[in-house]
Amino acid sequence: MDIRFVVPGNVRHGSGGNKYNAALAQHLTALGAQVETVTVDGDWPVGSEADRKRFAQALDGGTTVIADGLVASGAPDEVAAAVLSGTNTWILSHMALADHPQLEGKALAAASGVICPSEHAASELLTRHGELEIVVARPGVEPGIIAAGSDPLRIVAVSALLPNKQQTMLVEALSQLTDLPWNAVLVGSPDADPAYAANVRAAVEHHGLENRVTFTGELGGEALEDQWHMADLSVLISTSEAFGMVVVESLAHGVPVLVRQGTGAVEALGGSGAGAALDLDAPGVLAETLRTWLTDAEVRRTWREAALAARGRLQSWETTARTVYKAIEMTVNANPEASDWH
Repeated sequence: MDIRFVVPGNVRHGSGGNKYNAALAQHLTALGAQVETVTVDGDWPVGSEADRKRFAQALDGGTTVIADGLVASGAPDEVAAAVLSGTNTWILSHMALADHPQLEGKALAAASGVICPSEHAASELLTRHGELEIVVARPGVEPGIIAAGSDPLRIVAVSALLPNKQQTMLVEALSQLTDLPWNAVLVGSPDADPAYAANVRAAVEHHGLENRVTFTGELGGEALEDQWHMADLSVLISTSEAFGMVVVESLAHGVPVLVRQGTGAVEALGGSGAGAALDLDAPGVLAETLRTWLTDAEVRRTWREAALAARGRLQSWETTARTVYKAIEMTVNANPEASDWH
């Protein structure tokens, strides 16, 4: 199978979407597909006329295409033209576009198929646009070394410093717990939104938490593994998440997680009991929950044991790739001339 994977060039931090794309491409290759990743620069999700022309060129060539929704959902005419010309064109929609529902609806309807990383993300698209053929391919996870934890207890938040990720809310909650021993590490790029990153640092300084809250910047490989190894609790309280790959990464290390109700991160946590899904519209809930976890050894033990149990049930990236491979294979077998296959 020949696949051209078209990804946006204007997301320069290690977003969940970028990590998903890279892992999917790698594991489709391991299944025997010939995968070519093409990065398309532009002011996505809509882009200029020149941006859309570059996208159209990336769709040209007769191969099967998986196009990241951040690019494809804002370019319905280009998607429709590619499908009409015989290119089997799938849109990988990590999250519904916030500001361009009409463009998105036309693009998704024109595509050969739609891939979503979660039932939550698929449900959002169906609510917005009505009936669509959607394949859900949840993120996989690589096996991780079981965390040893730290003394004092360590809280980690792994995500780019962005308003949606709500690091300022976490800092405010931590500022109410200075009577207890703990430390916290914010792992994520400060470059995605420098103004917000500055606000987070200012909040830490305002509350005098400089000796307790550490900023590491974006980490990967062994440096990130080291942070997971020392973690006792993970926090992902974004206002919106399609899935929340950090949640399964946490569980892969036996680290329980706090997430926000109403987001895809709840789906990632599942019914594992390895942490909690919080109603963060209610004032004080995050601080209260953290205080309970810090002071109640039985809560910590229960969440930790649940995280270790969940670790053995996590999906592999091979399973994710097979789900996508089989879905694409079915459409091409139904229309063999749509792509080059061997």
